[in-house]
Amino acid sequence: MKKILVVDDEAHIRQLYKDELEDEGYDVLLAASGGEALKTIEREHIDLVMLDIKMPDVNGLEILGKIKEINENLPVILVSAYDTYKQDFTSWVAEDYIVKSSDLNEIKEKVKKFIEV
Repeated sequence: MKKILVVDDEAHIRQLYKDELEDEGYDVLLAASGGEALKTIEREHIDLVMLDIKMPDVNGLEILGKIKEINENLPVILVSAYDTYKQDFTSWVAEDYIVKSSDLNEIKEKVKKFIEV
């Protein structure tokens, strides 16, 4: 079973993504902060990271850089309520960028694109 790490400071978003992705057959781990995400990546085999950009402890783009230092081949999908970060060249290191929406089909399609169940 492929393992996805969902990193978002909002508990209801983490739970929503967890429920939806588990229904798709993935094992989903959750992290509420960038630091928690990095610790999880260092101790667990993760197949894909869904990373929020705007978090209180640290900017998700900084975490993206640290994730790629740990494992440059680990696919990361940035998920943000704002599309303005698409213009930030640091976001280009990620495999994809999704603007948060109530329609989770785009997220499911992108996840399938980068990891196969």
